[in-house]
Amino acid sequence: MIKLQSQALLPTSYGDFIISTFSDSYEDPIPLVVLSKEVFEEQIPYVRLHSECLTGEVFGSKKCDCGSQLQRALEMISKKGGHLLYLRQEGRGIGLINKIKAYALQDKGMNTLEANLHLGFKGDEREYSSAVAVLSLLNITKVNLITNNPLKLDYLTNAGIDIVKRIPLIIPALPQNKDYLDIKRDLMGHLI
Repeated sequence: MIKLQSQALLPTSYGDFIISTFSDSYEDPIPLVVLSKEVFEEQIPYVRLHSECLTGEVFGSKKCDCGSQLQRALEMISKKGGHLLYLRQEGRGIGLINKIKAYALQDKGMNTLEANLHLGFKGDEREYSSAVAVLSLLNITKVNLITNNPLKLDYLTNAGIDIVKRIPLIIPALPQNKDYLDIKRDLMGHLI
């Protein structure tokens, strides 16, 4: 049963947030993390379900748009109020080791989707039940969802969360990630 494990103030370059950790165990080394900015009672919170991307967020990889999406979402939530749920499902849920294996296959000419399939995974292995559980704990039933991913829209809607508005995260393509963004749009249905 997922529950709040810890909470504190977190000043960032995007503004001051409350950082909270959620897990079924206080010993969990990789809990779901939520950054929250005050939402007034009459407001619909801006919410981003963001999956961890070590290469893009920490090392500044230009293979993806994850780091830029995270930054843009934090800026938006800081101004509008809401929650960023940081989900610990690296590499669309295949983990860091397999993500790097997929990178190696991409270096040999496969696209991101082909690489995941070649490794025996679905194109996207992520799931959002823990995010829905946290939204429930936060008493959130309506959201302005910051996403390009139709799977997130479907998952939250099917879980009974009312998506009042979808806010796209359009990140300009770089030469290094143009093909990646094209695959997300053309083969994975992302709303880019």
